[in-house]
Amino acid sequence: MTRLVLGTRGSKLALAQAEIVTGALRAAIPGIEVETMVLRTEGDRRRDEPLEVMAGEGVFVKDIERRLLAGEIDIAVHSLKDMPAVTAEGLTIGAVLQRGDARDAIVTRDGNSFAELPAGARIGSDSRRRELQLKAMRPDVSVESIRGNVDTRIAKAEAGEYEAVVLAYAGLQRLGLTGKATQVFALDEVLPAVGQAALAVECRAGDADALALVKQIEHEPTRQAIDAERAFLRRLGTGCSLPIGCYGEVTEGTLRLKAFVANEAGRIAKGTSQGPASAAARSGDMLAVRLMMEAGVKPAART
Repeated sequence: MTRLVLGTRGSKLALAQAEIVTGALRAAIPGIEVETMVLRTEGDRRRDEPLEVMAGEGVFVKDIERRLLAGEIDIAVHSLKDMPAVTAEGLTIGAVLQRGDARDAIVTRDGNSFAELPAGARIGSDSRRRELQLKAMRPDVSVESIRGNVDTRIAKAEAGEYEAVVLAYAGLQRLGLTGKATQVFALDEVLPAVGQAALAVECRAGDADALALVKQIEHEPTRQAIDAERAFLRRLGTGCSLPIGCYGEVTEGTLRLKAFVANEAGRIAKGTSQGPASAAARSGDMLAVRLMMEAGVKPAART
């Protein structure tokens, strides 16, 4: 096989991410042809609903996965943070590319840092994870629901609908918009979502040709870190809407994982773990169980 049809959402960010994958494939496999097919997803259609309401539903990936299973496309590119904890039957993550910067960033109307925002400042975000961590630092701010692509969210802040918006820094980087960020939060301040800043290439589980091709752009340390994070998420359950953050990093075969879980009442449990990257999924699962017990959250059944 020297030609692949790649399926992706049609937002500027999704197209930029698809181009990253295409570029990696062309660099690794000279002469390969990659055709991009733009597909619309349920998440794109349900623009009026808060993202947290749709948490765990895979609304940005399921429509693309159906086309992949039907053989209309050969591979699909997803932001890993959009993918459900359990991969759809018949499909597999064929490759995980080297992760970008997983931190969150704030874009403010007046160029202020987070600490400099006025009391009661309205911050646009559709993430309970971000809300909980932001309000732990500034209880006085108001975190309000916002939808739309990166450009739309930034425009809403600049127009004064919000004093600020919080976004994934990797998205700003991929769109050439890092100059809009007035502050990038440290990981100790705001832990990212599971899989944030990582790109997944999904394939049919039985498509040996496509799997062999995309395997050439796999970044093993990122895959191991992601395996731990996704195991952490699976333990909470595929439909989990609780505020959680989790970030893994692999250095010289050692996985370091940090995470938090909060229950419905806002009780937070934080923790870290360290162990061999070869046991990444087990580490993620064990850390989730420990933190859920501390937060008073019932573990989900094993899958």
